[in-house]
Amino acid sequence: MFPSCCSKPAESGTKRSSIAKLLLGVFVVYILHTVWLLYGFLNTKPCDRSNGEPCIASYLAARPRLQLSVFTCLVPDNSQLNLAVKIDSFNPHSTFERQVNISLPQETRANGTLYAVVYIHKAGVSPLEDNREVHYAALLTTYITPPLTAGQRDGQKKPSPRSENPVSHWRPHLSITMMSEDFTFSKAGLPSDVRRYMRVSQDGRQMIYLPLLLINELSFRVRDLMEISSSTVQLPLTVSYEGISLRGFRFWVHLQDVVYSLRQFGFTEENIDEIKETLVDSNLYLLVLTALITALQFICEFLALKNDISSWRKKKSMAGMSRKSVLWRSLSTLLIFLHLLEETSLLVLLPVGLGACVEVWKLFKVFNFQFQWKRSKVTVSKLDEDERKTVEYDTQASRYLSYLVYPLCISGAIFSLAYLRQKSYYSWLINSLVTGVYAFGFLSMAPQLFINHKLKSVSHLQGTVLMYRGVNTLISDLCSFASFLSSSAFFSSSHQLSCFRDELLFFLYLYQRRCYAAKTRRRESGTHSKKVKTQ
Repeated sequence: MFPSCCSKPAESGTKRSSIAKLLLGVFVVYILHTVWLLYGFLNTKPCDRSNGEPCIASYLAARPRLQLSVFTCLVPDNSQLNLAVKIDSFNPHSTFERQVNISLPQETRANGTLYAVVYIHKAGVSPLEDNREVHYAALLTTYITPPLTAGQRDGQKKPSPRSENPVSHWRPHLSITMMSEDFTFSKAGLPSDVRRYMRVSQDGRQMIYLPLLLINELSFRVRDLMEISSSTVQLPLTVSYEGISLRGFRFWVHLQDVVYSLRQFGFTEENIDEIKETLVDSNLYLLVLTALITALQFICEFLALKNDISSWRKKKSMAGMSRKSVLWRSLSTLLIFLHLLEETSLLVLLPVGLGACVEVWKLFKVFNFQFQWKRSKVTVSKLDEDERKTVEYDTQASRYLSYLVYPLCISGAIFSLAYLRQKSYYSWLINSLVTGVYAFGFLSMAPQLFINHKLKSVSHLQGTVLMYRGVNTLISDLCSFASFLSSSAFFSSSHQLSCFRDELLFFLYLYQRRCYAAKTRRRESGTHSKKVKTQ
């Protein structure tokens, strides 16, 4: 009876561990698959005619005389096209930029849409008569809800009228890109991302593909949009062109697919704008390196969170654990989450929010809160002798720490009053508290280190969790210091400083573990020798 009774918790723990290992294994396989795809993406092999394999040559290899024409229309169906830009002597390898004024039809001014259709065709021939033309249609308008006015952002002022329905806005930039590289593809090994944009034509026995045309949607920003009113007759449009290589073309295709996926997952346009700036401003190789580093950080964070939850679930005694440090970490994580909620993307908010939930859950474990649903009340369990001694050391360390923290907090709050007029009371309060968390976050480790010193032991801490978090933040800080690649795109510098406490705590933990483990071994060896002499 007894073994079967005790086997259930072990089986449930083994099941949870297996699920975690399965998820980690799936993620690792996904990362390896992505690395393999990136390798094939960066190393596209050209067709080798000597082996007799069918090849698809470029239409641009014959150096035809081409023309670039940009039309506007209400519906991209080759009807009622209005010429906006025409480049007669079009060179695919060149780069140019034109600024024109577009006349808006009545339908567009009445909260409607407008398209731009870009044609690459033979010079001197209408695009509708050229059987080897390529075209690409893109929206020049987009629907968004009008932003808040100054009166609506300030609750003390009378709000101005604002429509809650999406309103048509003008995109003032049209960025055209085309693959200008004379690359010969193998028909059998044609990449799927290129196949979507390829049109193949037969020239005798030779197969040729027409120019690969693409409208760069990553250059679009929400802050550049212009609201279209019924009185708007003309609006400016900047048309730019750039010839790119095959690698660059595939790079932009994949990035636009990423942006499309983010929209499907519910990311707002403001969040997507932040990601666009990160993707566009990064070099291809740096972006690949950043993706690999981010994947490594995600694995470390996942393992740290998994081991942290697992170890705290198994804790029966809180002896050696600083209650003040856990409380401070919970409050600071919640404040950081509220601070990042206004200025950071969902890529940061999701892990920070999950970490905040875990830290709040730890509070119930540390303070031994127990809910009695039948009596509708909360009880606190009594402490044993070791836990009372830990609380005594914790109170003593907090008293010493208050002599330094209180003057610093008061002086910092007085200094921040100078910026109160520039912000609302809520923003000022959150920013002041978060600044205090960032500035004095290192001091929150002092009670736990003091308890370790008094107990001469670190066995109550989770060394594996500290190791994963230390490695994670070390990678992030090294990348930010070396090339400002990884976390600097999403995290503020103060948040990076806050993360540094995990590294410091890990190194101090290693130092204390080395000192106290040696003393414990000497003490245990001395006790063992006495027992041997007694025998």
